[in-house]
Formats: sequence, structure tokens, C-alpha cells
Amino acid sequence: MSSTSIDDLLSFEEERPAPAERSRGGRSGQVLRTLAGIAAVVVVLVAGLRLVGLRVSLPVLVAGVIALFLVRRVVAALAPPPPPRSGGRVPAGDDDGTWNWGARDALRAAINGWERPLDWSGGNRERFAERILPRLGELADERLRQRHGLTRETDPERARVLLGDRLWTFLSTPSRRPPSPRDLAAIVAELEKI
Repeated sequence: MSSTSIDDLLSFEEERPAPAERSRGGRSGQVLRTLAGIAAVVVVLVAGLRLVGLRVSLPVLVAGVIALFLVRRVVAALAPPPPPRSGGRVPAGDDDGTWNWGARDALRAAINGWERPLDWSGGNRERFAERILPRLGELADERLRQRHGLTRETDPERARVLLGDRLWTFLSTPSRRPPSPRDLAAIVAELEKI
């Protein structure tokens, strides 16, 4: 088990700008490849149309193929990024050390899953007791289950000893007011010690 704390996970460092990518051959190479592609498509279309006995004006055919290439390029530029493959692993060598804030990941979902209810129940005891306290209890039960093979429900006496009186009292008896951020940080630190 690593010794990373919640503060380490949630700390923010300024994001480095992504390096600009250069295409092979520069701009002239890209133009030459595009023109070669257009010429190849035009040749295939002319041969195919003549094979079936149709004749089309060459400038009209070239204009149509150029229009198709332009539409293809615009659509590719406006397309959203592909969704991440589920279950795939990213090779360790591809990580450049920057955080992709636009990506959907489990850590961001977990942070949002805590941030919104904590903000929503900031000064309301009932909301805190009905939204946040059960989640903290689930976290405590999960830590107890992973580390000691029990939960508060299966072995309350041993769970109370492992949790400590302060954490046990906090989880079992709703307080009159929501805890301050300092108290909540102390409770999270006690949860991390389990």
C-alpha cells in the first residue's frame, strides 16, 4: 500500500503546454500528398466511368474530388477525440507528465462525487447527516474490510477499537452541526490511518 495522502492526490501544479507536433515533410510534403491523393482518385473515377460507358467533364470531376477532400479535412478537424478504450493500458513510455484535465477519469469523478455534496451540505446538519456521513461510514467500512477483514456491522467491538473513540462517535452519532473543514481533515486523517 502506498503512503500517498489525499492532499498529495488533490494538489495542483501548473500544466505545461503541449509541444507542437510537426508533420512529416512539412507543409509542402502535405500539399504534395494531398495532390497525389486527388490525382489518384480522379484517375480511378475516370477509368471507372469510362468502363461503364459514361463521360464526365474532367474539370467537374476534379472540382468534385477536391470538394470531397476539403469536406473530409474539415470534418476531421471538427470531430471530437475518440473515447478512451476501456480496459486498455497506456504504455509507461508515452506519459509526458502533464495532466489531461479534459479527460474523464475515475479520480475526477470521485472528486466531483465528494465536492458537490460537501458544498451542498456546507451549513445544513440534516443534509450532512443524510449525504456525507453515510459516505464516510462506507469509506471506514471499506478500509476496515480491506485491512482487517471486518466492518462496523460484522464486528462492532473490534471496529470501535480500530477506529478509535473519536471516529467511532463521529460515524455513529450525528452531530448538531456539520464539522468544520479542519475537523473534517482530522477525520479523514484518522480514516487514512486505519
